[in-house]
Amino acid sequence: MARCLYHSSFQNFMKADNKSIFGTLCENYHGEALTTTRDAWLREISILKNVLRGFDDNGEIVFEYDIPRLGKRVDVVLLLKGIIFCLEFKVGESRILEGDIDQVLDYALDLKNFHKFSEDHIIVPVLIATNYRSSSKLIQMSVYDDKVVNPIVSGEAGIAELLSEVLQKFPNEPPIDKNWIISPYAPTPTIIEAAKTLYENHSVENITRHEADKVSTDQTIAYILKIVRDSKRENKKSICFVTGVPGAGKTLVGLEVAIKQTYQGNDEPVHDEGAVYLSGNGPLVAVLNEALAQDNYKKCREKGEPKKLTDSRREVSKSIQMIHRYRDNMLAKIKNPVENGILEIDPHKAVKMEQAGFGEVEHVAIFDEAQRSWTHKRLADYLKRGGTYGNKLKVPNFPLSEAAFLIWSLDQREDWATIVCLVGGGQEINTGEAGISEWIKALNEKFPHWNVYISPKLTEPEYAEGKVNDLLKDNPNVTYAESLHLGVSLRSFRAEKLSAFVHSLLSFDGKAYAIYDEIKEKYPIVLTRDIAKAKKWLHNKVRGTERTGVLITKESARFKPLGIHVLPSGDENAVHWFLEDKADTRASNYLEDAATEIQVQGLELDYTCVLWDADMRYENGAWKFYRFNGQTKWVEQKAETESRQELMKYMLNAYRVLLTRARMGMVICVPYGNPNKNVNGFWEDSTRLPEYYNDTYEYLMSLGIEEI
Repeated sequence: MARCLYHSSFQNFMKADNKSIFGTLCENYHGEALTTTRDAWLREISILKNVLRGFDDNGEIVFEYDIPRLGKRVDVVLLLKGIIFCLEFKVGESRILEGDIDQVLDYALDLKNFHKFSEDHIIVPVLIATNYRSSSKLIQMSVYDDKVVNPIVSGEAGIAELLSEVLQKFPNEPPIDKNWIISPYAPTPTIIEAAKTLYENHSVENITRHEADKVSTDQTIAYILKIVRDSKRENKKSICFVTGVPGAGKTLVGLEVAIKQTYQGNDEPVHDEGAVYLSGNGPLVAVLNEALAQDNYKKCREKGEPKKLTDSRREVSKSIQMIHRYRDNMLAKIKNPVENGILEIDPHKAVKMEQAGFGEVEHVAIFDEAQRSWTHKRLADYLKRGGTYGNKLKVPNFPLSEAAFLIWSLDQREDWATIVCLVGGGQEINTGEAGISEWIKALNEKFPHWNVYISPKLTEPEYAEGKVNDLLKDNPNVTYAESLHLGVSLRSFRAEKLSAFVHSLLSFDGKAYAIYDEIKEKYPIVLTRDIAKAKKWLHNKVRGTERTGVLITKESARFKPLGIHVLPSGDENAVHWFLEDKADTRASNYLEDAATEIQVQGLELDYTCVLWDADMRYENGAWKFYRFNGQTKWVEQKAETESRQELMKYMLNAYRVLLTRARMGMVICVPYGNPNKNVNGFWEDSTRLPEYYNDTYEYLMSLGIEEI
């Protein structure tokens, strides 16, 4: 029952006791269902018992059907005479709200776009506000001609009549596959077309705009597609690791590979050749999808096409998907509990396809920011508690890291597969992010039959702590290819060497002064102790719709005295921060809310202010790391344990991320601290002593960075 909480024929549903059905729902629910949920289930059971009298006994009813990849759950699905009814109940509600209609339509479209055994059937979204005193008078197909009926609404009293009217209108529909419950999911053209719009038109300005006309990623894309073709021809499994400096266009490369592999020069997707693009970066996914939606909406309106913004959001929301959703969809297929540390597919939970086997339908999976995949411990702990993203699936004693599990997922294919890992160097920023070494260990230990294609840059210190050569020395299936490295930043088009400057600044390799001198004219980097001066500098730099913002690390703590607030967590806040008009107080341009490395990784602004707090300080030729205790003092973090060493690495990487977010220039603000003492001679604010900041400022000055 991994994919739903209850499934039965109409005949058995009608015969079953209401309490028995309710008990099954509660038993299969992971966790304790809310009282409102339990009450709603009881009411829905009672209503549907009355509604389904007289309907074909061969119909099937499904309660709480999961769509794991999107984190959705349909209240009730009815499979009846070749038609799929999606029912969304609002128990006790007498009003019809637009948001509720959008919700049930989303469910229908999710099935249409992802669910293989639904894609050729009529899908009818039905909103049921139980106390609503009317019902839809018109049943018609959507103008998009995709077999999805326009949402219909009803109160409790009108449901049976509506169902009958739909069956009369569509009397000769083909039967639904008996394995509908465990159907595979497949991407549809709308996913790829949205991605194509992003890449080809460069119309989502705040994310993709650049002026590097001479820079091309074609070589990298062509090489990856050759690996894909070779894998198919030779019926083998391959994985390639693409490196790139910050802002080099790894995301765009991944999207282009997905497009070209799926379409291969045709107007329609090529059958059984699909690719899926996956990201573990929630803010990136949210911001890109909203930007694409707004762009799509604008273009449609310009063409005179009748469309709402919600329609555009629905269409483009699948252009980029969360890695965790893909992962959880595969988890729903395994035998649970796991025995003897070995993952096995449960044939009762998944359909074995002729070529796909028990894997997902895609031959090619592209994992963005692969270095951020979870360690075995983090994933095992997460699954022991019960995952999120809609399915709440608990898997105790999970044996693999996320990287190993993702490879395992593609390895389930019977024929061939290719994984593309897009890797950012030195950009692991959260505890529990495994880095790229975990991927290589998994290949060595568990998947030695996979062919490995590596960017030579992967051997450098910022990747896997410089251990890649050692990790791969005994692997006979390794090919190094220069084409898998993107060496030019598209983000900072005025300074191709920005990433080199930041690397030198953070690693003390002695090259920073010379690099800065080379780039400062085209790419201004300035320094100040005064946040007001920093803001003024930003305001004076931006023109038109150019975007600016304040950045801080998540370990920063003493920014409130400077009039800076942290952007609250939640992807919707990142969307507002990156995309709202500059007149909107939620926008980055207002310079009131500062975003952290978590919210900005993978995204960009035109100009930035990096606010340097006391969490990372220059002391005696080295970086020292501190965490604020939340009350009175900073506590130094010393490399006494492996976990502490890991934390310090993440804190350094956080500044690497922040210092590479700007396309056109940045100001670094290292505050003065508070030099004042009270009348008794004690520090006015002992959490912001000048000594916490002064040496850092002096170090940055020594690199030649100009002061404003």
